[in-house]
Amino acid sequence: MIRDMRQHWRFSFWFLTLISCLLWPATTLLASQEGTEEKTARVGFAQDTLANDWRLQQVKDVEAELAYYPEIEFVYTNANESVAQQALHIRQLAGDVDVLVVSPRVKSVLSQVIADVHDAGVPVILVDRGIDGPHYTSFIRPNNTAIGRAAAQHLVNALDASGTVLMLEGVAGASVTQQRAQGFTDVMKRHPNIHIVARTGNFLRADALRAVQHVIEDGITFDAIFAQSDSMATGARMAMVEAGLDLSHIPIIGIDYIEEAKAAILDGTQSVSFTYPTGGKEAAELAVRLLRGESVPKNVILPSVKVTIDNVKDVEALF
Repeated sequence: MIRDMRQHWRFSFWFLTLISCLLWPATTLLASQEGTEEKTARVGFAQDTLANDWRLQQVKDVEAELAYYPEIEFVYTNANESVAQQALHIRQLAGDVDVLVVSPRVKSVLSQVIADVHDAGVPVILVDRGIDGPHYTSFIRPNNTAIGRAAAQHLVNALDASGTVLMLEGVAGASVTQQRAQGFTDVMKRHPNIHIVARTGNFLRADALRAVQHVIEDGITFDAIFAQSDSMATGARMAMVEAGLDLSHIPIIGIDYIEEAKAAILDGTQSVSFTYPTGGKEAAELAVRLLRGESVPKNVILPSVKVTIDNVKDVEALF
């Protein structure tokens, strides 16, 4: 049914797709379901990167849920952290799938690309990261602004409202990065004796490690760390250990609640993590509903739990 609605758009899209395919390496399109079952529908995921273990898990979660539906073929792409490549993948997948799932790297660049695809009749499910405007079918995510506020309030209490916080931000321009930073700074503005030093870590261990190394080499001291992902918190700890800093005296907050964070909370080298589900399972469920011709909610807010030493043994890590 959805295919019929998009038939006219596909013909108008044909020339651009043909040119794009000539430029697109075959290895970037990865079919993740194999078998002899007849496929009657196709779901595609244009992912930002698979080098980040959380984003890889996001794809795996979609794949695992769709595996219950052998009639649905699932394919995904890896933009390798390139906004231009992800834009190309979005356009290409849009001409060949019945439902498009996407986690846009930079909303200012990709909002119009996604809007064009959605307005042409392709159902678009956003997971984790959003775009400007209402041109999408459904958007699944936790409340990043609220998480940022909760992280800030924890550090206000831990520092007795005075000190310097090193904030390790994710990918510049991503809605998640902006919302977590906004929520955090909104609270900190009410506490003038707390100063924020912001550095970019791109949600990656290695980038956070280098960022913290440079901060330490520059002679900048800090009393706490707010890492916008647990992977960056791990990188920060590595740099701090290398520099001989005492981790037990510097509160560290992360987000995602992966096994590394759980272990760090248990051994006293991380104070807090916030659970952050990938939304992959939910995206797959909505895709199935769309393929059946059912309506889906415009926005889906997933719960997030603050994990400390008090409940760390009771909360299951993401991976």
